[in-house]
Amino acid sequence: MNWYIAKIVFKINAGNASQKPQFDEHIRLILADNFEEAFRKARIIGITEEDIIFRDTTKVAWEFVNVSELYPLKELKDGTELYSQINEEEEASTYIDHIHQRAAFMQIKARPVF
Repeated sequence: MNWYIAKIVFKINAGNASQKPQFDEHIRLILADNFEEAFRKARIIGITEEDIIFRDTTKVAWEFVNVSELYPLKELKDGTELYSQINEEEEASTYIDHIHQRAAFMQIKARPVF
């Protein structure tokens, strides 16, 4: 058995045509004998996790789009890279500030509460 990382994409339909299209990307760990089985398992996860909820009177649906990426993992050990993405931003300092704010928030959440 081998481990794979799959990106499973859902389209969020909120019944509001004026809103920009939204997509929910899930990064999932898949255990399979081979690439084909991992792809099939990732698609089954996407299909079975389609969902519809109601917020007030608005129907919100997560519609499975497809598996957009699938990568084999060579090994699982501390520090193994699971996923990477390159971003191009208009303003580097704004992006860096955003990353620092997210890290600071995680540090606050990680503090023990006595």
